[in-house]
Amino acid sequence: MPNGNIVVTEERETRVITLRRPSKKNAITQDMYREMSRAIDTAQNNPDIRCMIITGGSGVFTAGDDIDDFMHADTSRPETLSDGAKFLYSLALNAKPVIAAVDGASIGMGTVMLFHCDYVLASNAATFSAPYIHLGLVPVGASSLLMPNTMGYQRAFAMLVMGRTFTAAEAHAAGFVNTVVSPGHTEVEARKVARDICRLPAEAVATSRKLLRVASEELTRRIDQEAHLFGERLKSEEATAAFNAFASRKKKKK
Repeated sequence: MPNGNIVVTEERETRVITLRRPSKKNAITQDMYREMSRAIDTAQNNPDIRCMIITGGSGVFTAGDDIDDFMHADTSRPETLSDGAKFLYSLALNAKPVIAAVDGASIGMGTVMLFHCDYVLASNAATFSAPYIHLGLVPVGASSLLMPNTMGYQRAFAMLVMGRTFTAAEAHAAGFVNTVVSPGHTEVEARKVARDICRLPAEAVATSRKLLRVASEELTRRIDQEAHLFGERLKSEEATAAFNAFASRKKKKK
């Protein structure tokens, strides 16, 4: 079923969530966050859905938050970031295996969400970054917890504090990408993985997954802590200067 820039389809026992905003490199708006949250949340009590796939289609995963949309959000309310936060909560509280298919650039939230996924496929053209530091901001989505746990402190420091971009090979070596495939093949391979998971005993998969993962309570606490600090940083001189510079560049391009 089409949902604007998010398309949600059902294939056998798998729900496929596709970001489809190619003109903006799948940059995520608040509406898109709401639609993705809804797709994840409504799968939880549906026994016919055993697995989920998140993909951006061929050539790009997502450029992260749509900065224009973000800058026009109502920042006067504490719940301004609630759409993004709700999506992060949906990921943190989700009990179904999630597979990500990344073909192209994965920036900001695009990379953060991968650490909430259970299996990640990437094309060898994929790149990964979470450059919040360049906007004078701090990590989000419990990434300050999940990234060091997954790939070690030094690699997490390089990505989150230095704003470094990782190639698909580097991401595979770091442990947050399971398999690297040729461009254009990530979705096909993701469907194969989904079929493998769906053949397994559902309750055993759910219990084993829960044992392997960071407790949802710990994830949501870190999400809240990061969101508080993120909100404070938005008011900082560094962030103000970075966003003003972004706005100036946009005006010059018009």
